[in-house]
Amino acid sequence: MSADQQAKKGHAAQSKKSTTKSTMKDSANTEQSQRMAKVDFLTVAEVATLMRVSKMTVYRLVHSGELPAVRVGRSFRVPERAVHEYLDSAFIETA
Repeated sequence: MSADQQAKKGHAAQSKKSTTKSTMKDSANTEQSQRMAKVDFLTVAEVATLMRVSKMTVYRLVHSGELPAVRVGRSFRVPERAVHEYLDSAFIETA
């Protein structure tokens, strides 16, 4: 086998390995993207309106960890499901 043929064979093996790795990464990214696509996010102002509280109250809940949020640039986005779960857990029945 000539040196040229060996180089081609080695390149083909490397190409096959990188394709497998990129396919695994692509499938993981696609799966994560699909999960994230299903999540609806609300702004702090939208959460405040929904909960009928001030934006400052929402910021306090986010900073204390009571309400999960994702930081996007300089602002926060709160998963809509988290807001509903928080409200359900905070619900108190009165007599």
